[in-house]
Amino acid sequence: MRRRSRLKIIIDILEVVESEGSARITKILYGANMAYDRLVKYLEELERSGLIEVRKRCGVNFYQLTDKGRKLLHEYRRVERLARAFGIEI
Repeated sequence: MRRRSRLKIIIDILEVVESEGSARITKILYGANMAYDRLVKYLEELERSGLIEVRKRCGVNFYQLTDKGRKLLHEYRRVERLARAFGIEI
């Protein structure tokens, strides 16, 4: 079994957040298939990088993509399609 790269983990997290529109940590945890402590570190990094933002509703954190996060996903998917066209799996 091949391990996910750091980039793929980030993309997986962003894709879960995108699919939900606004996701709680539990949804991201299961969707990205990660341990809680590791996920928290990634979410903090993604927030610092401006790829996601945290919104509080009723005392609960919800994570949303920023425009920068949407752009990263768009560009990643574009590169992934290009790589597949040449028979390369990312």
